[in-house]
Amino acid sequence: MPARKEKIVLPLIAVLLGFLLGSLIVILTGRSPVSMYAAIIKGFSGIDIINGQPINTRYIGEFIIQAMPIILTGLSFAFASRTGLFSIGAEGQLMMGSISATAVAILVQAPKVIHLPMVLLAAILGGALWGAIPGFLKARYNVHEVVVTIMMNYIALHFNNYMILNIFGSVDKVKTVPFPDSALLKSPFLESITRNSRLNWGFIPVLLAVLIFSFIINKTTFGFSLRAVGHNKEAARYAGMKVNRNIIASMAIAGAFAGLAGGIITVGTFNFGRVIQAAEGYGFDGIAVALVGGNEALGILLAGLLFGGLKAAQPLMQSQGIPREIAGIIQASIVLFVAMKFGIKMVLDKFERKQVPTTEGERV
Repeated sequence: MPARKEKIVLPLIAVLLGFLLGSLIVILTGRSPVSMYAAIIKGFSGIDIINGQPINTRYIGEFIIQAMPIILTGLSFAFASRTGLFSIGAEGQLMMGSISATAVAILVQAPKVIHLPMVLLAAILGGALWGAIPGFLKARYNVHEVVVTIMMNYIALHFNNYMILNIFGSVDKVKTVPFPDSALLKSPFLESITRNSRLNWGFIPVLLAVLIFSFIINKTTFGFSLRAVGHNKEAARYAGMKVNRNIIASMAIAGAFAGLAGGIITVGTFNFGRVIQAAEGYGFDGIAVALVGGNEALGILLAGLLFGGLKAAQPLMQSQGIPREIAGIIQASIVLFVAMKFGIKMVLDKFERKQVPTTEGERV
């Protein structure tokens, strides 16, 4: 199977097998998979195929809101992965982006055309700096990035909560004062066309991030050097590439994507800084999205939309009497089958060989 075709076919098969496994589990629990798929379709499109009601565009807005941060954390993981690094620090980098955006949103007073870009830039820089730390430790002291990023996720969690409770003066021990309108991605127009959903202009920086990811990785000499380090670090060093610098830069850029996700959640979805009781899973969902998307920009975008739709469908599934955990099982199954891609490829290759007719000259 050609490599380009393989990148498309194998993830599609993994997705189909994941949904098939989810359907079997629903059947085993004594419920109808039709209700499950109806909930998923409604979560994606707002179309109620069971009751035949008009399209409810609110579901579309909420589906996009769910997808935006995990697309960005998927880009974060994938960028580090293309340099041969396994970073699971997107969760902490997202939190640092969130608290950085909160600081600028509350402390700075400026017109929206200045204030909002400053907020998003602060989120990007906060995530980038948090990502550069494990990058530096990896490059300078060869400390494994998995260990460092796990620990830094917890540090970011408690730092965020300390800042919210003690520095920004949370009066209810849960959240800060509401941000001024000049710091928000909020859009009355988008809310009006999606029946007062939380849809906001955050999808624009998300799409820009996808384009920037693709451009850096595929169209620049810097991206080529990052990929070279990922393929073979020693060969890249022998070729004169600055391996240590590339490692730090890769982790910083990966952190920037995750930090942007934190900023979009904070000034787009919630519009206030908040105490986080525990990791919310955006970083780990991003790992799954990157794996399903093959660490490619377009694949991550599509996988993020898929996983966002499954998240949006969870309450609808529960209303149909189907455990909301089924959506998580489908996501995990898809990742499992993606991990089994070499086995799936062997089966497909064997099937293709059987389909090729044997000519007379090839017969013994």
